[in-house]
Amino acid sequence: MTEKEVVKLFEATGIVPVIKLENTDDAVNLAKALYDGGIHCAEVTFRAEGADKVIKAMTEAYPDMLVGAGTVLTCEQVDKAVNAGAKFCVAPGLNPKVVKHCLDKGVPFVPGVANGSQIEQAMELGLNFVKFFPAEQAGGLAYIKAVSAPYSQMVFMPTGGVNENNLNSYLANPKIVCCGGSWIVPDKLVKQGAWDEITALCKSAVTKMLDFKLTHVGINAENAEKALQIANLFENAFGFTTKEGNSSVFAGTVVEVMKQNGRGTFGHIAVSTPNVGRAVFQLGLKGIEVDQSSAKYDANGKLTVIYLKEEFGGFAVHLVQSK
Repeated sequence: MTEKEVVKLFEATGIVPVIKLENTDDAVNLAKALYDGGIHCAEVTFRAEGADKVIKAMTEAYPDMLVGAGTVLTCEQVDKAVNAGAKFCVAPGLNPKVVKHCLDKGVPFVPGVANGSQIEQAMELGLNFVKFFPAEQAGGLAYIKAVSAPYSQMVFMPTGGVNENNLNSYLANPKIVCCGGSWIVPDKLVKQGAWDEITALCKSAVTKMLDFKLTHVGINAENAEKALQIANLFENAFGFTTKEGNSSVFAGTVVEVMKQNGRGTFGHIAVSTPNVGRAVFQLGLKGIEVDQSSAKYDANGKLTVIYLKEEFGGFAVHLVQSK
Protein backbone atom coordinates (compact mmCIF):
# COMPACT_ATOMS: atom_id res chain seq x y z
CA MET A 1 0.00 0.00 0.00
CA THR A 2 1.44 3.39 -1.00
CA GLU A 3 1.58 6.54 1.09
CA LYS A 4 -1.06 8.09 -1.17
CA GLU A 5 -3.43 5.15 -0.65
CA VAL A 6 -2.94 5.25 3.12
CA VAL A 7 -3.57 9.00 3.20
CA LYS A 8 -6.79 8.52 1.24
CA LEU A 9 -8.04 5.92 3.73
CA PHE A 10 -6.98 8.04 6.70
CA GLU A 11 -8.88 11.01 5.31
CA ALA A 12 -12.01 8.91 4.80
CA THR A 13 -11.88 7.69 8.41
CA GLY A 14 -10.84 11.02 9.94
CA ILE A 15 -9.93 9.56 13.33
CA VAL A 16 -7.01 7.20 14.01
CA PRO A 17 -7.28 5.60 17.45
CA VAL A 18 -3.97 5.05 19.21
CA ILE A 19 -4.17 1.70 20.98
CA LYS A 20 -2.07 0.34 23.80
CA LEU A 21 -3.25 -3.22 24.40
CA GLU A 22 -1.51 -5.19 27.13
CA ASN A 23 -3.70 -8.29 26.86
CA THR A 24 -3.23 -9.57 23.32
CA ASP A 25 -6.23 -11.90 23.73
CA ASP A 26 -8.46 -8.82 23.56
CA ALA A 27 -7.27 -7.79 20.09
CA VAL A 28 -10.24 -9.08 18.10
CA ASN A 29 -12.77 -7.77 20.63
CA LEU A 30 -11.21 -4.32 20.43
CA ALA A 31 -11.07 -4.42 16.64
CA LYS A 32 -14.77 -5.29 16.55
CA ALA A 33 -15.60 -2.47 18.97
CA LEU A 34 -13.84 0.03 16.72
CA TYR A 35 -15.26 -1.47 13.53
CA ASP A 36 -18.84 -1.43 14.82
CA GLY A 37 -18.36 2.19 15.88
CA GLY A 38 -17.41 3.31 12.39
CA ILE A 39 -13.65 3.51 13.01
CA HIS A 40 -12.03 1.18 10.50
CA CYS A 41 -8.41 1.87 11.36
CA ALA A 42 -6.08 1.59 14.32
CA GLU A 43 -2.53 2.49 15.34
CA VAL A 44 -1.29 -0.24 17.68
CA THR A 45 1.56 1.16 19.74
CA PHE A 46 4.73 -0.80 20.47
CA ARG A 47 4.73 0.76 23.95
CA ALA A 48 2.99 -2.46 24.98
CA GLU A 49 4.54 -5.91 24.64
CA GLY A 50 3.00 -8.10 21.96
CA ALA A 51 1.92 -5.24 19.69
CA ASP A 52 2.82 -7.37 16.68
CA LYS A 53 0.49 -10.14 17.93
CA VAL A 54 -2.32 -7.59 18.28
CA ILE A 55 -1.74 -6.32 14.74
CA LYS A 56 -1.74 -9.85 13.36
CA ALA A 57 -4.98 -10.78 15.15
CA MET A 58 -6.74 -7.58 14.04
CA THR A 59 -5.71 -7.82 10.39
CA GLU A 60 -6.69 -11.48 10.19
CA ALA A 61 -10.10 -10.85 11.77
CA TYR A 62 -10.77 -7.67 9.74
CA PRO A 63 -8.73 -7.75 6.51
CA ASP A 64 -10.25 -4.49 5.23
CA MET A 65 -9.33 -2.61 8.42
CA LEU A 66 -6.39 -0.21 8.14
CA VAL A 67 -4.19 -1.44 10.99
CA GLY A 68 -0.69 -0.13 11.56
CA ALA A 69 2.02 0.08 14.20
CA GLY A 70 2.77 3.05 16.44
CA THR A 71 5.83 4.10 18.43
CA VAL A 72 8.06 2.28 15.94
CA LEU A 73 11.53 3.30 17.06
CA THR A 74 13.84 0.62 15.64
CA CYS A 75 14.36 -1.38 12.48
CA GLU A 76 13.61 -4.53 14.46
CA GLN A 77 10.19 -3.15 15.39
CA VAL A 78 9.58 -2.33 11.72
CA ASP A 79 10.29 -5.96 10.84
CA LYS A 80 7.93 -7.22 13.54
CA ALA A 81 5.18 -4.83 12.46
CA VAL A 82 5.47 -5.60 8.75
CA ASN A 83 5.62 -9.37 9.34
CA ALA A 84 2.44 -9.07 11.43
CA GLY A 85 0.62 -7.37 8.58
CA ALA A 86 0.91 -3.68 9.52
CA LYS A 87 -0.14 -1.44 6.63
CA PHE A 88 1.73 1.59 7.97
CA CYS A 89 4.17 2.54 10.73
CA VAL A 90 4.14 5.65 12.92
CA ALA A 91 6.74 7.15 15.26
CA PRO A 92 6.79 10.09 17.70
CA GLY A 93 9.96 11.41 16.05
CA LEU A 94 11.96 11.15 12.84
CA ASN A 95 14.79 8.62 12.61
CA PRO A 96 15.98 8.53 8.97
CA LYS A 97 17.44 5.03 9.36
CA VAL A 98 14.15 3.58 10.58
CA VAL A 99 12.12 5.48 7.98
CA LYS A 100 14.28 4.21 5.12
CA HIS A 101 14.19 0.65 6.43
CA CYS A 102 10.39 0.73 6.50
CA LEU A 103 10.07 2.33 3.07
CA ASP A 104 12.44 -0.27 1.62
CA LYS A 105 9.93 -2.88 2.73
CA GLY A 106 7.19 -1.09 0.79
CA VAL A 107 5.30 0.09 3.89
CA PRO A 108 4.48 3.80 4.42
CA PHE A 109 6.09 5.47 7.42
CA VAL A 110 4.55 8.45 9.27
CA PRO A 111 7.23 10.13 11.42
CA GLY A 112 6.50 12.65 14.12
CA VAL A 113 7.52 16.26 13.48
CA ALA A 114 7.18 19.47 15.45
CA ASN A 115 9.02 22.09 13.40
CA GLY A 116 10.11 23.15 9.92
CA SER A 117 13.49 21.44 10.07
CA GLN A 118 11.88 18.07 10.75
CA ILE A 119 9.32 18.63 7.99
CA GLU A 120 12.18 19.26 5.56
CA GLN A 121 13.92 16.07 6.74
CA ALA A 122 10.72 14.17 5.98
CA MET A 123 10.53 15.76 2.54
CA GLU A 124 14.12 14.75 1.89
CA LEU A 125 13.09 11.16 2.58
CA GLY A 126 10.31 11.46 0.00
CA LEU A 127 7.45 11.79 2.47
CA ASN A 128 4.37 13.99 2.05
CA PHE A 129 2.46 12.88 5.13
CA VAL A 130 3.66 13.28 8.72
CA LYS A 131 2.41 13.13 12.27
CA PHE A 132 2.41 16.46 14.12
CA PHE A 133 3.29 15.53 17.70
CA PRO A 134 2.58 16.41 20.42
CA ALA A 135 -0.05 18.56 18.73
CA GLU A 136 -1.57 20.65 21.51
CA GLN A 137 1.63 20.93 23.52
CA ALA A 138 3.63 21.97 20.43
CA GLY A 139 1.34 24.87 19.57
CA GLY A 140 -1.84 23.29 18.26
CA LEU A 141 -3.71 24.29 15.15
CA ALA A 142 -2.32 27.82 15.04
CA TYR A 143 1.23 26.48 14.93
CA ILE A 144 0.38 23.93 12.25
CA LYS A 145 -1.10 26.70 10.09
CA ALA A 146 2.02 28.79 10.51
CA VAL A 147 4.67 26.10 10.07
CA SER A 148 2.95 24.31 7.17
CA ALA A 149 2.49 27.36 4.96
CA PRO A 150 5.80 27.03 3.05
CA TYR A 151 5.33 23.28 2.47
CA SER A 152 2.50 23.06 -0.03
CA GLN A 153 2.62 19.27 -0.55
CA MET A 154 2.92 18.24 3.09
CA VAL A 155 -0.18 17.10 5.00
CA PHE A 156 -0.51 16.24 8.67
CA MET A 157 -1.96 13.91 11.30
CA PRO A 158 -2.04 15.86 14.59
CA THR A 159 -1.77 13.61 17.64
CA GLY A 160 -1.50 14.53 21.30
CA GLY A 161 -4.20 16.50 23.07
CA VAL A 162 -6.72 16.04 20.26
CA ASN A 163 -10.17 15.04 21.50
CA GLU A 164 -13.84 15.14 20.55
CA ASN A 165 -14.11 18.83 21.50
CA ASN A 166 -11.33 20.16 19.25
CA LEU A 167 -11.39 17.46 16.55
CA ASN A 168 -13.46 19.40 14.02
CA SER A 169 -11.34 22.53 14.43
CA TYR A 170 -8.31 20.51 13.35
CA LEU A 171 -10.08 18.65 10.54
CA ALA A 172 -11.42 21.90 9.07
CA ASN A 173 -7.88 22.81 8.02
CA PRO A 174 -7.15 21.50 4.48
CA LYS A 175 -3.59 20.56 5.49
CA ILE A 176 -4.90 18.08 8.06
CA VAL A 177 -5.87 14.63 6.78
CA CYS A 178 -6.94 13.03 10.06
CA CYS A 179 -6.29 13.17 13.78
CA GLY A 180 -4.81 10.55 16.05
CA GLY A 181 -5.83 10.04 19.64
CA SER A 182 -6.61 7.65 22.44
CA TRP A 183 -9.72 9.31 23.86
CA ILE A 184 -12.03 6.81 22.12
CA VAL A 185 -10.06 3.85 23.50
CA PRO A 186 -9.40 4.81 27.14
CA ASP A 187 -7.11 2.40 29.01
CA LYS A 188 -9.71 1.99 31.73
CA LEU A 189 -12.38 0.73 29.33
CA VAL A 190 -9.92 -1.51 27.49
CA LYS A 191 -8.79 -3.15 30.74
CA GLN A 192 -12.44 -3.60 31.79
CA GLY A 193 -13.31 -5.13 28.43
CA ALA A 194 -16.08 -2.56 28.07
CA TRP A 195 -16.33 -3.04 24.31
CA ASP A 196 -19.87 -1.65 23.99
CA GLU A 197 -18.76 1.56 25.69
CA ILE A 198 -15.81 1.89 23.32
CA THR A 199 -18.16 1.38 20.36
CA ALA A 200 -20.42 4.10 21.78
CA LEU A 201 -17.45 6.49 22.11
CA CYS A 202 -16.51 5.78 18.49
CA LYS A 203 -20.04 6.43 17.26
CA SER A 204 -20.21 9.67 19.24
CA ALA A 205 -16.91 10.85 17.78
CA VAL A 206 -17.96 9.96 14.23
CA THR A 207 -21.31 11.73 14.65
CA LYS A 208 -19.61 14.86 15.92
CA MET A 209 -17.00 14.71 13.16
CA LEU A 210 -19.60 14.40 10.38
CA ASP A 211 -21.63 17.25 11.93
CA PHE A 212 -24.67 16.68 9.70
CA LYS A 213 -27.03 19.68 9.50
CA LEU A 214 -30.25 20.19 7.56
CA THR A 215 -29.41 23.03 5.16
CA HIS A 216 -32.54 23.50 3.06
CA VAL A 217 -35.59 21.75 1.65
CA GLY A 218 -36.29 21.78 -2.08
CA ILE A 219 -39.85 21.70 -3.43
CA ASN A 220 -40.64 20.66 -6.99
CA ALA A 221 -42.93 23.08 -8.88
CA GLU A 222 -44.50 22.72 -12.32
CA ASN A 223 -42.93 25.86 -13.77
CA ALA A 224 -41.22 29.15 -12.95
CA GLU A 225 -44.49 30.95 -12.24
CA LYS A 226 -45.61 28.31 -9.74
CA ALA A 227 -42.18 28.31 -8.12
CA LEU A 228 -42.35 32.06 -7.54
CA GLN A 229 -45.87 31.77 -6.11
CA ILE A 230 -44.76 29.13 -3.62
CA ALA A 231 -41.69 31.12 -2.58
CA ASN A 232 -43.86 34.21 -2.07
CA LEU A 233 -46.10 32.26 0.29
CA PHE A 234 -43.08 31.63 2.54
CA GLU A 235 -42.05 35.28 2.31
CA ASN A 236 -45.52 36.57 3.16
CA ALA A 237 -45.97 34.13 6.04
CA PHE A 238 -42.51 34.05 7.61
CA GLY A 239 -40.52 36.89 6.06
CA PHE A 240 -38.25 34.53 4.12
CA THR A 241 -36.97 36.90 1.42
CA THR A 242 -37.57 35.65 -2.12
CA LYS A 243 -34.52 35.41 -4.36
CA GLU A 244 -34.88 34.13 -7.90
CA GLY A 245 -32.13 32.13 -9.63
CA ASN A 246 -31.75 30.38 -12.96
CA SER A 247 -33.29 27.05 -12.01
CA SER A 248 -35.02 27.78 -8.71
CA VAL A 249 -36.41 30.40 -6.36
CA PHE A 250 -35.16 30.57 -2.78
CA ALA A 251 -37.31 31.70 0.13
CA GLY A 252 -34.69 32.79 2.60
CA THR A 253 -31.99 30.14 2.87
CA VAL A 254 -34.08 27.19 4.02
CA VAL A 255 -36.57 26.69 1.18
CA GLU A 256 -35.69 26.21 -2.49
CA VAL A 257 -38.52 25.91 -5.01
CA MET A 258 -37.53 24.32 -8.31
CA LYS A 259 -38.84 25.92 -11.52
CA GLN A 260 -39.49 22.44 -12.88
CA ASN A 261 -39.65 18.97 -11.41
CA GLY A 262 -36.15 18.10 -10.25
CA ARG A 263 -34.76 15.16 -8.31
CA GLY A 264 -37.12 13.41 -5.94
CA THR A 265 -40.81 12.73 -6.25
CA PHE A 266 -41.69 15.81 -4.22
CA GLY A 267 -38.33 17.59 -4.09
CA HIS A 268 -35.04 17.29 -2.28
CA ILE A 269 -33.42 17.77 1.11
CA ALA A 270 -29.89 19.18 1.46
CA VAL A 271 -27.72 18.05 4.37
CA SER A 272 -24.39 19.77 5.01
CA THR A 273 -21.23 18.17 6.37
CA PRO A 274 -17.63 19.43 6.74
CA ASN A 275 -16.22 16.74 4.45
CA VAL A 276 -18.55 15.18 1.86
CA GLY A 277 -16.08 12.45 0.91
CA ARG A 278 -15.71 11.38 4.53
CA ALA A 279 -19.50 11.36 4.93
CA VAL A 280 -19.87 9.17 1.84
CA PHE A 281 -17.39 6.70 3.33
CA GLN A 282 -19.21 6.55 6.66
CA LEU A 283 -22.65 6.23 5.05
CA GLY A 284 -21.26 3.42 2.91
CA LEU A 285 -20.41 1.51 6.08
CA LYS A 286 -24.15 1.59 6.84
CA GLY A 287 -25.03 0.32 3.37
CA ILE A 288 -26.25 3.72 2.16
CA GLU A 289 -25.24 4.22 -1.47
CA VAL A 290 -24.68 7.42 -3.43
CA ASP A 291 -25.34 8.35 -7.04
CA GLN A 292 -21.88 8.96 -8.46
CA SER A 293 -23.35 10.64 -11.58
CA SER A 294 -24.56 13.49 -9.35
CA ALA A 295 -21.13 14.25 -7.87
CA LYS A 296 -19.71 17.78 -8.08
CA TYR A 297 -16.16 18.79 -7.25
CA ASP A 298 -14.34 22.05 -6.50
CA ALA A 299 -11.29 23.38 -8.33
CA ASN A 300 -9.01 21.21 -6.17
CA GLY A 301 -10.91 18.03 -7.00
CA LYS A 302 -12.62 17.83 -3.61
CA LEU A 303 -16.11 16.33 -3.57
CA THR A 304 -18.62 19.05 -2.61
CA VAL A 305 -22.07 17.72 -3.61
CA ILE A 306 -23.54 14.26 -4.14
CA TYR A 307 -27.00 12.68 -3.98
CA LEU A 308 -27.93 9.50 -2.17
CA LYS A 309 -29.49 6.80 -4.36
CA GLU A 310 -32.54 6.23 -2.16
CA GLU A 311 -35.35 8.75 -1.67
CA PHE A 312 -36.44 9.57 1.88
CA GLY A 313 -40.22 9.80 2.00
CA GLY A 314 -40.40 10.92 -1.60
CA PHE A 315 -37.52 13.39 -1.26
CA ALA A 316 -34.12 13.04 -2.86
CA VAL A 317 -31.32 13.74 -0.36
CA HIS A 318 -28.00 15.30 -1.19
CA LEU A 319 -24.91 16.06 0.81
CA VAL A 320 -23.29 19.46 0.46
CA GLN A 321 -20.03 20.89 1.74
CA SER A 322 -20.47 23.08 4.83
CA LYS A 323 -19.65 26.74 4.27
